[in-house]
Parts: sequence; structure tokens; C-alpha cells
Amino acid sequence: MSDETRLIDPTNLAFVEELYADFVRDPGSVPQIWREYFQRMDGHRGPVRLRPSFKPASIFRGRTVAADLQHDLRVESLQDRVDQLVREYRVRGHMIAQLDPLGRRRPVPPELTIEYYGFTAEDLERPFSSRSIKGPPYRTLGDILRRLQNTYCRYIGVQYMHIDDLHVREWLQERMESSENRIQLTRRQQYRILTRLTDAVIFEDFIQKKFIGAKSFSLEGAESLIPLLDLTIEFAAEMGVEEIVLGMAHRGRLNVLANIMGKSPRQIFREFEDLDAEANLGRGDVKYHLGYHTDWTTTTGREVHLALCFNPSHLEYVNPVALGRMRAKQDRIGDTQRKRGMTILIHGDAAFAGEGIVQETLNLSELDAYRIGGCIHVIVNNQIGFTTPPEESRSSLYCSAIGKMLQIPIFHVNGEDPESVAQVMHLATEFRQTFGRDVIVDMYCYRRRGHNESDEPEFTQPLLYKQIKRKPSVRDSYRDKLVEMGQITREEADAIAEALRERLEQELSAVHEPPVQPPPRKGGLGEIWQRYRGGPDGSVPEVETGVPKARLIELLEKLCELPEGFRPHRKIVRFLENRRKMAREEKPLDWATAEALAFATLAVEGTRVRVTGQDTARGTFSQRHATLFDVETGEPYTPLEHLAPDQAPVEIRNSPLSESGVLGFEYGYSIAYPDALVAWEAQFGDFANVAAPIIDQFIASAEDKWNSLSGLVLLLPHGFEGQGPEHSSARVERFLQLCAEDNMQVVNPTTPAQYFHVLRRQVLRPWRKPLVVLTPKSLLRHPRCVSRLDDLAGGYFRRVLPDDQPPHERIRRILLCSGKIWYELSERRQQLGIDDVALIRVEQYFPLARKLLEEALAPYPEQAEVIWVQEEPRNMGAWGYLRARFGETLAGRPLRCVSRPASASPATGSPGSHKLEQERLVQQAYE
Repeated sequence: MSDETRLIDPTNLAFVEELYADFVRDPGSVPQIWREYFQRMDGHRGPVRLRPSFKPASIFRGRTVAADLQHDLRVESLQDRVDQLVREYRVRGHMIAQLDPLGRRRPVPPELTIEYYGFTAEDLERPFSSRSIKGPPYRTLGDILRRLQNTYCRYIGVQYMHIDDLHVREWLQERMESSENRIQLTRRQQYRILTRLTDAVIFEDFIQKKFIGAKSFSLEGAESLIPLLDLTIEFAAEMGVEEIVLGMAHRGRLNVLANIMGKSPRQIFREFEDLDAEANLGRGDVKYHLGYHTDWTTTTGREVHLALCFNPSHLEYVNPVALGRMRAKQDRIGDTQRKRGMTILIHGDAAFAGEGIVQETLNLSELDAYRIGGCIHVIVNNQIGFTTPPEESRSSLYCSAIGKMLQIPIFHVNGEDPESVAQVMHLATEFRQTFGRDVIVDMYCYRRRGHNESDEPEFTQPLLYKQIKRKPSVRDSYRDKLVEMGQITREEADAIAEALRERLEQELSAVHEPPVQPPPRKGGLGEIWQRYRGGPDGSVPEVETGVPKARLIELLEKLCELPEGFRPHRKIVRFLENRRKMAREEKPLDWATAEALAFATLAVEGTRVRVTGQDTARGTFSQRHATLFDVETGEPYTPLEHLAPDQAPVEIRNSPLSESGVLGFEYGYSIAYPDALVAWEAQFGDFANVAAPIIDQFIASAEDKWNSLSGLVLLLPHGFEGQGPEHSSARVERFLQLCAEDNMQVVNPTTPAQYFHVLRRQVLRPWRKPLVVLTPKSLLRHPRCVSRLDDLAGGYFRRVLPDDQPPHERIRRILLCSGKIWYELSERRQQLGIDDVALIRVEQYFPLARKLLEEALAPYPEQAEVIWVQEEPRNMGAWGYLRARFGETLAGRPLRCVSRPASASPATGSPGSHKLEQERLVQQAYE
């Protein structure tokens, strides 16, 4: 018989006596289970209470002693099973929670049954230790089971045992199990919930009757979202939140606008009537994409500002935008604890599981450069995506499964039980304020209508929609519950509904009156944005962006200073020495130094600087070195943060390996911080294509659609150097296709001074438009791509750079170009001694300075032809844009193009082929 078998065989008295003798001699020599048992026999207190008549001296004599031992071990084993049952309910109780309003239930996992642990119905009255559950130390098995089922299996299911931090798990357990996951509401609170449900239901009913067939993306079936938001705002305000940014897709948005954001129903009805057709030619957006802001006063008199972000149909792409907007608001007011501002994101179930931007957004939550102190994610779980059921749209049990990548709780709640919704939102808000982490609330509901009001859902889900048609609204169900409880009368409930219908009728009758404008913001961003404008480029003059030379030298020297005892890498020592030489004007300024001076001058002038991107702190091409590291300790040091005691903050931070999420975050930051320099840098400009929805749906079109401005800067490394198809082109043609109505700026500066001035212009000019900068790669260290301190000390960004050689009558050809190719064309001209070809650089593609371009061409003979030279294939780059602008002539001169042949791919992957192509390109330009 093995030791393990003998351990559980108390009839083997010889073995027990031998073990006991070993225990008396050396307690550590016996197995732990027996050591604990012998200690209890000798009078020590333990988890099993022994009968008082039991005497240690007689434990090894007679068969009755064996029976005692067998009994005690069995009790210990039963307690272990109870403890395991408690744990399984905490881990998997959500599996049998009553979450689905349509009544569909999942099978009961065996580990949530007492039979699985060998218990019978008779054991339900047996007392056990309940030391792991707050409250009395002993409860019957039946009491333990009822408490667990009430906490985890009623209308709330919780996933939280994946959280590694014991303190967080115990915090959640204590709050849930002590209350059995039920909030105690006053009659006033219940009346408020019923009122908000009535608001939601009557609003949808009114729209369906008055605007038959019009798209509204109804909230019907999920009306609990309105009291959910109402309660969350109230709870958050009591916990110190002063501002909330909301992001959501289109389903239920009109209801939220009317019943949470306070947008006038009259204005919403005007949008249904489409009364402003003339004013919206070529601009504006559909009503269920629009944003709004308002000031909310809680029942206790606290003020909370609400801002609902504009959002296109790209569903979840508003998520990082809303987070960035909140981070900017927190930074502006110095909310370093991230407690005074909060973001609520409202998702759809299919989109939450299906859209990769959700994962990107979740991943930002605990990164220092993107932390906002936690976001409350609310999933309006319609249990269907357009026509696709869950079993066809995700591989996980829950649509929220991706949330388990974070150390956060995931609450599942039945939206048909508003009081369970209230409990979850109170707990979620408290968790966010306590731990500064995200939290997910998955509210199960259904979609009473199709994807939109013209859609027929019974085509694809006939049985489901037969069931849905028979269901009363959540408002009616809750009303009946309160009437039954005696909390309200049916007459009182009907009066609430009738008053709302009358108000909506009045709003509809006034629809032809002038539109209602949003209320003015009480201070804050409303005042800040008053200093800035959009509109035409020509409406705002250029500004001087130079900085006194002495100031530049002083700052450049500060950028070379290190803390005492700091040990930089040996190559950084040379890097800093070169910068000192630049400060002494012994060397010209390179690209990275001009950039550092642009950031430094802005910071000491009071402008916040924020630059993020993959490997941005060092620079993809090892050029920036904004943050230095001690080679012995690894401690970081960023000289830009230590220029002056009263300087503005400078953040140059590495981002995660994400484009859409990070660019969306920075765009959101920029719309809430117009007086900062906010930039996103792509590792290579080509990678911006991964962020196309942010560029297309927000950056390029927000002013036209929503009258929303941004001064965001995109830094996109661009240039053909033989690095292959994905490391050559920032796809300038795509940006130029998006350019219209002076919506953004696209520049390709060719000198460090030009880059310095365009960055400063972006802040100093009161014109706020996104700025796309095609930045260099090989030019970062090109011996001719340099500038002098004097070039930074005076002047401004020049949109067109004339030839550096004076014009004369012998000029037969004018090569017009932009970016890196200018250096190769210039070198070839010098090598060949060509004096009848001029070189003119276009530094700003858009808005295109046609007048300046024509002025640059004017000194040359009229018969001189103009050739646009670009590195990109003919079907890419700027040629198509220029051809559409100028046609076959420019300033009366013939216009043609020299480029690589049209291609499906931006560039070759062969360095040798690249050199051959480049040689032919330059040669063709001069033939």
C-alpha cells in the first residue's frame, strides 16, 4: 500500500501510530495533512471542531478511534468540496445567470450542482465553515448556495476571477456578496428609473408614428440604456466626476441625444424633415452620427459637463477618439489622478467582438501615455449583428471576451431588470473611481426592429422575431412591478407618459421655427476654441515663425545638458557634441536638431508638445534621441522636459504597435487641446494606410461633416531609397484625393529650417487644420539637407522654393519637384554642368499656392517647358492631383511628367533595381 493510500485509510492503526510517534519526535517529518490533524488532536484550534470527549491519549486504541479519525477526515474533505463549490460559483456562476430577456437559458455546468461534489439534498441543512464569504463564520450548505446563486446567477453574471490582484478580487467579492448583488433603491429612485424608461419608450414610439419608414436606428428593446446612463452620471458626480465624454455608434443615438444630452426634440425633428437642404449642400452628416454637449445638474446639485463625440458609421473607431479627448481634458486641468473626467463608450455586441480597433483601444488603457483612469464600456447586446446571429459572428461565448486581456471585471446584466442594471452601474463606477481601470458592462437586450427601420428582420430570424413581437416593453414590465409592489399607481405611470407625448407634440408643431442651438459651454474648451478658426486658408495671414538666434543657441545648449552622474551611450556622447558644435555654429543644423528646436521654442513659449508613435522617442532612424538612457541604470532622461522652470509639458512617447488606435487617440486629444502641438508619427509613412478610417472619416472630413476642427500633425517618413514597397511611399496621392475646401495641409519640406517653421506655424497661426508632413529618411543625414541658425531665426515657412541659381534667358526647361528627388536632380545638374535647366521645389501641396508657383515661374522664358518630376509611379504621387489642377499647361507653358511607370505596387523590393530606376528617372528629367 502506497503512502498516499495509507494516508486516507484511518483503519490502518499501525501506520497511524508510527506517524504519530514521528510527529512527537519531529513534526516536520510527517505529511502536512497528518501534521495538521495531530496538531488538532493535541488541542490546537483548526477548521474542524472535534467532539469534547475525544482524548489524544486514546486515539490509537480500539476500532472506535479509527471511526473518529475517519469521520474527521470526511468532514475535512466535505469542507474542501464546499470551498470548491464557492469558487466555482465565483468563476462560472455567470453561466447560469438569467441574462437573456428572451428567456433563453444555457445548460447548467455540472460543477455548479451539489451532486457533482457528492452532496445530497440532506446535506443542505449541514453547517459548514463560510470563512471565504463575508458574514457569519458558519452557514448551512443551503444558505451558502442561496447566497451564491443570488449573487452570481440571478440577473447579473460576473467574470472577475481572472484578475490576478487578490485585493481587487476581494474588493469585488465583498461588495457583491454582502449585498447579494442587489442595490437598495428608494421610491424616488425607482420613480426616476420608470420616468427615464418612459422617456426612452415614448420617444421611439413617437418617431415611428410620425416619421414612418425613416431611418432612426431605434433603441427599442434596449431602452434600459437611458436609465443606465442617467444613473451612471448621477453616481459618477457623487464620486467626484466633473466631465464625461461619451462615444457611441448610431443605434439609440437619437434617444441618447434627446433624453441624456438634452438636444431639443424640435431640432431632431427638423433633421427628419430635412428642412435645411440648401444649407447642407455637400456637407453635414446624417442625424444619427451627430455629437452634442450639455451641462447636467444632478439631483444633489452637482454640475457635470457631457460631451457626445461625433461618430461616422465606422462604429468602434470613435473609441480611441473619445479616450484621447478625455486625456486632453484631464491634462488641461491638471487632473493627474484621472478622477475628475471619465469616458463612457457604448458598443454594439457584434462590433465589440468583431472590430480590431476595440482591442487596440483596450490595450491603451494601462499605458502611461494614454491612461485616462479607466473607461466604462457599455455593450448594448442586441444578440445579433445586422442579420448575423452570435454563432456566426464570434468564436467566443461572450461578445466581451476580448476584455479578459485586461485585469478588469466584466459584468453581464439582463437589460429587462433595470434595478440590476442600476446595481451594476453603481459598482462599475465605484470600481473605476477606486482602481482607475476600465470596466465592461454587457447589457443583454434585443432589437425590436431590423437593422434599420426599412429592414425586415423576419427574413433571416423568423422565430426570434415572433418571440420579440410578443414581448412588452421594459417600461411596461417595470411599471407593472412597481404597481405590484405598491411603489406607484398605474395612473401615476400613465400621467408620466402622457406628459411626455404632449411635449413631443409641441416640439413637432414648432419644427418650422428657427433651429435650437446647443447651450453655450460654461468656460473651458468653448472659450479656448474662440481663438481659433477653420474655413479658407486665405482668410488667415501667414505668421512670422522665426526665433531670435540667441534664444536658439541657449535652448540648443540646454538640450545638450545632462544630470550630474548620468552616463550616456558612447554614440550619444558624439551626438551631443555635434549639437554643441551646431550651437557654436561650427556645424550646420540637421533635421532632428531643427525639430528639437521647434519643440523647445514652443514649450518655453507656453505651448504643450505631445508627439507619439512607434519608437518615436529614439526615432525610427535613430535620429531623434529625445529620451536618453543611462547605460548603467537604464534610467531615462528627456532634455526637452528640463528647459525652463515655467515651460509647458513636453511628451514624446513611444506608442504600442498600433496605427488606428493611436492616431484616433491623438486626433481626439487634438480636438480638445487646440493650443497644443499634437503629432502622431508613423514608423514609415506607408503604415498610415492601416489608419485609413481615422484619416478618411475624421481627419479629412470632420470640419465638413460636423464643423469640428483639429490641428493634429501627421509625420509620415517618405522617400524612395530601395527599401521596398512598404517602406517607400506615404501614399501622398491618397491624401491629395481627400483634399478639398482647404480641409487640411499637405507639405513636403526639403530643409530643416522649412520643417522648423511649418511646425511653429501650425501653433502660432490661429488657423486649425490637420497637417500632413512628408518627412525624410535618407535626408536625415544628407550632407546638403542642412540649415543655419540664421534660417531659423528669421522668416517663415515658404510654400514654394525657387531655384538657388538665378534665372536667365537660356533656360529651356523647368523641373518642378518636391522632396528628396530635388537633391538628386540638383547633384546631377552640378555634375554635368547644366545651366539651362531650372529647379523649383513645391514645399506645400495643399492648399496649393498657385499664385506663388506662377510667380516662381515668371522670370523664365515663356517657351521653357515645365516638367513635373516625381519618384513615385505615374499613377501615384502628386501628378494626378497636379494634372487635374492645371491640365496640359502651367502658367501658359507645356506641362508633362517624368516618373516611374504606372505600377500596382509603390516600389521595387530590389535595391539594385531601385538604383537603376532612379538613375533612369534623373537621366530622363534632363534629356
